[in-house]
Amino acid sequence: VQLQASGGGLVQAGDSLRLSCAASGGNLSRYVMGWFRQAPGKEREFIAAVRWRGGSTDYADSVKGRFTSSRDNAKNTVSLQMNSLKPEDTAIYYCAARVGILLSKSSDYDYWGQGTQVTVSS
Repeated sequence: VQLQASGGGLVQAGDSLRLSCAASGGNLSRYVMGWFRQAPGKEREFIAAVRWRGGSTDYADSVKGRFTSSRDNAKNTVSLQMNSLKPEDTAIYYCAARVGILLSKSSDYDYWGQGTQVTVSS
């Protein structure tokens, strides 16, 4: 499966931003779509995941209540709605995919998009 992330940008603290991940090339109903981020000097961090079939989700505690992940079956797109952004949310955001159950380790994901930069100024 091929993934293409988009929607990053420069925003101010408290603003919202919506990332999208276009998926193609596989039977998407088998996949779990994950969102990860990596800030300079830090390890890649799990943010959210959504099962393509059924739409169940999981979130990291750091974003719970602020970020929402959803999928659009008609467009083969997964979105990450980010509200109340904070400077510490600044990172490169990646979408990823894996077949099977919903997991939160980056090593569990087999397919990765190219990343999109999100910068939140204070």
